[in-house]
Amino acid sequence: MYVCLCQGITDKDIRDAVNDGCCSYKEVRQALDIANQCGKCACLAKQIVKESITESQLSNPMVAHFNPAELVNL
Repeated sequence: MYVCLCQGITDKDIRDAVNDGCCSYKEVRQALDIANQCGKCACLAKQIVKESITESQLSNPMVAHFNPAELVNL
């Protein structure tokens, strides 16, 4: 699904950025240049980043004991 129409960014692009090492919404914004024009995608993009980081943490037992809210700078 397209999240950012201005840049042509999909939810998969955002999830891939998190899987490739982005650890916050700010890092995803910098990596993908998302939410830098009209900004209408920002809320949905933040939600997808948060979900992706949580999923990533749950699949990695070494970080599962951390609170995702502490690691996501929204």
